[in-house]
Amino acid sequence: MHSGKFIFSQITDHLPQHMFRKCVDKYNGNRRIQSFSCLDQFLCMLFAQLTARQSLRETELCLRVHGPKLYHMGFHSQVSRNTLANANKVRDWRIYADFGQKLIEIARPMYHDSSFEIDLKNTVYASDSSTIDLCLSIFPWAVFRSTKSAVKLHTLLDIRGNIPSVVHISVGKLHDVNVLDVLVPEPGSFYVMDRAYVDFKRLSRLDLAGSFFITRAKSNLNFRRVTSRSVEKSAGLRCGQDILLVGKVSKRKYPERLRRIRYRDLETGKKFVFLTNNFALDAQQIPDLYRRRWQVELFFKWIKQHLRIKSFFGTSENAVKTQLWIAICTYVLLAIIKKRLDLPHSLHTILQVVSLCLFEQVPLSELLTDLRQVPEESTDAQLELFGVGLSLG
Repeated sequence: MHSGKFIFSQITDHLPQHMFRKCVDKYNGNRRIQSFSCLDQFLCMLFAQLTARQSLRETELCLRVHGPKLYHMGFHSQVSRNTLANANKVRDWRIYADFGQKLIEIARPMYHDSSFEIDLKNTVYASDSSTIDLCLSIFPWAVFRSTKSAVKLHTLLDIRGNIPSVVHISVGKLHDVNVLDVLVPEPGSFYVMDRAYVDFKRLSRLDLAGSFFITRAKSNLNFRRVTSRSVEKSAGLRCGQDILLVGKVSKRKYPERLRRIRYRDLETGKKFVFLTNNFALDAQQIPDLYRRRWQVELFFKWIKQHLRIKSFFGTSENAVKTQLWIAICTYVLLAIIKKRLDLPHSLHTILQVVSLCLFEQVPLSELLTDLRQVPEESTDAQLELFGVGLSLG
């Protein structure tokens, strides 16, 4: 890249702007706008995410201090707090949701060859949600309980590379299992979920689509053992069974066989009972795959600690979803840069470095490549998503 470019410009060079324009045109985002386009709005919010700004006022102040540089960073109008607040309020959040999906489509193939530690060629997804608490009096549209509001971030994470495949934002009271209704199952893929997703009608839909699921059985599961399978008990396995559901409602919703595996974690002593519709995998691979579900928990912790998704710049539903989706775009953009520049360091380290150097005029590749010489320790506080030890939760 040209050494005269600012780091911020070099980061945004990795954005497919032709795709961004298509997303804007799809929702008429720039209709009747003479200045401060959707791209300007996106760049302001991206800057806020990269530099951990806490408010629109902070974002405006930091950008105005560097006013003469903004044109060379891709901005085509002056930054005003009121204008940005209004843009977040009225411009369709689906522009940034669609663009986020485009970035995801670019990032996921880059990580297809990532180390998985399990000999399995199938795509493996981990599904979970994270609740972001809000003030009831300020966000009345997101009622969660009688005393507070909340939004939920439902995520389907591709375990190879830790890139979110599906993100769905809802009000807090939407139950986790409902997100399976918006999921388009991929034949041959594995969906790893906790007990909140045990709904046999929805699980049957995954089975009929040729997908596999791994989840934990609820304690009140009514079933009949059909056959037993031998297992290697020295590894923590206790029994393997093929079962049929016998509950009046459950057997109607899921009439096919299921595989039931009892397991005891040798490190913690905790006992688990797994259900899956896959009968080909070795029994030990089932708890091993479920252990990888913890990656989605680390994803939530990472974005909550390092991006601005717990305090919002606007109070409307549109503003909240806009900010959340641009935070997802920021995460995926950093993952793309990490892969394109072949950087061995964590996203946390890359984010910390670029956040301090956005107005520097050195080549981005040189700035980040120099990090190879810096030793990096893996700590729980950093919550590094690339190369982290996991345990059953």
